[in-house]
Amino acid sequence: MKVLLGIGGSDDSLTALEKTVERTRSAGDDLTVAVVENPESDASLADVESRVRAVLDDAGLDAEVRRVRGDAGSRLVDVAETEGFDLIALGGGQTSPMGKINLGQIAQFVLLNSHVSVKLVR
Repeated sequence: MKVLLGIGGSDDSLTALEKTVERTRSAGDDLTVAVVENPESDASLADVESRVRAVLDDAGLDAEVRRVRGDAGSRLVDVAETEGFDLIALGGGQTSPMGKINLGQIAQFVLLNSHVSVKLVR
């Protein structure tokens, strides 16, 4: 399976990174990590990219890492659809005290606009 993981430095995207790398190793998926600008995170693109590369190196996984500039949600959808990805993986947001999932603006946009399957990793 050809998987595009969108990561912007939030805690839930870092969790998604760890779990997606684990799944990639066990399932033999073809992983591409798209580092995006996330207005809800204080982490710089360079810091996020460094973290991604460290996790990939620790796992012994050779995956493409690229920075995706522009509106993160629309760019992730565009990359996934134009490059033939089977799945977009994203951090799954936080659960509210009432048990509802609170999604960030990137995840919400991707869920509502993608023609490619989307997996929220929590």
